[in-house]
Amino acid sequence: MTAQEECGQASAGAMGLEELLALPATVNVTTAGRALGIGRDKAYTLIRAGGFPTRTLTLGDTVRVPTAELWKILGVERRASA
Repeated sequence: MTAQEECGQASAGAMGLEELLALPATVNVTTAGRALGIGRDKAYTLIRAGGFPTRTLTLGDTVRVPTAELWKILGVERRASA
């Protein structure tokens, strides 16, 4: 990927590896969608249709997504510090 392409991804809101690894245990739907490269509306549409690629946690009016499941489907491994 060229520097110009990387810049384009950053401006489009794509999430880099460092930011992905720094996420808390659960994230909101907007952040989960950003990690997956989709928008908030598409993410909620997928959740309502049962097609979101991870489990979601509904807590009252709030929907959270487990970060570890995002990492798994994206093929990201968090390495333990030695």
